[in-house]
Amino acid sequence: MARPDTRSTTDDPDRALYGITVAAELVGMRVQNLRLYEARGLLEPHRTAGGTRRYSGNDLERLRRIGQLLDEGLNLAGIDKVLGLESRVEHLETQAARRRGTR
Repeated sequence: MARPDTRSTTDDPDRALYGITVAAELVGMRVQNLRLYEARGLLEPHRTAGGTRRYSGNDLERLRRIGQLLDEGLNLAGIDKVLGLESRVEHLETQAARRRGTR
């Protein structure tokens, strides 16, 4: 018999749970900034059928990273490059780990 799923609804970092106002509050940013970062291609929140933005835990982490990079003095173009490079490194590390049989 299968066990019931007892995970919290927030356990899945990909699940889009938060509206833009809540997401902005959780990461300490203004709603306008979240819209700007989306317009610049720095993140792509899920959209409901009605077009409402929904942010996941992963989106919140990305927004926090954007905030860190801004605090370090990078502009949005620089942040785009850094995030792209970090994503590429993560992908390559995952591939290397699979080849070693550790993941």
